[in-house]
Amino acid sequence: MSAGVSCRTAVEADDLEACFRVRKEVFVVEQQVPEDLEYDAYDADAVHVLAVRDDGLPLGTGRLLTGAAAAAKNGGDSEAGALGRLAVTREARGLGVGAALVRAIEDAARARGLAAVDLHAQTHALGFYERLGYVVYGPEFPDAGIPHRAMRKTLG
Repeated sequence: MSAGVSCRTAVEADDLEACFRVRKEVFVVEQQVPEDLEYDAYDADAVHVLAVRDDGLPLGTGRLLTGAAAAAKNGGDSEAGALGRLAVTREARGLGVGAALVRAIEDAARARGLAAVDLHAQTHALGFYERLGYVVYGPEFPDAGIPHRAMRKTLG
């Protein structure tokens, strides 16, 4: 990742608002995901991670679901967290922000005692996640009209 960028868990209201702004920019505006599908009941209890530049500019976000919320996404495995809503602003793509966010989310999963992380990747992003150690399983499926595949990484 480029110097001058850091990731942190979004706890304060300003950080959470920044996470939601990045998601709106990437998913709702760029990818035309309906806003009512982008934000869901899982947001309230998720661990949100924010990537920011040294000057505070938000560059990306992602979230980790645990417990029953994760099990609802991963086929019922209570030992696996669910990574989702990974979004990097257009100007920050290619700088390593996405990989740093995934690592930060994996660290949050390890800290919670989880053995694995599952995710639903847009098919165009499969290579990105494979380079980070994720393995595809199951058939392709649509989510918000976009083709996805389920992936999993066992945490060491």
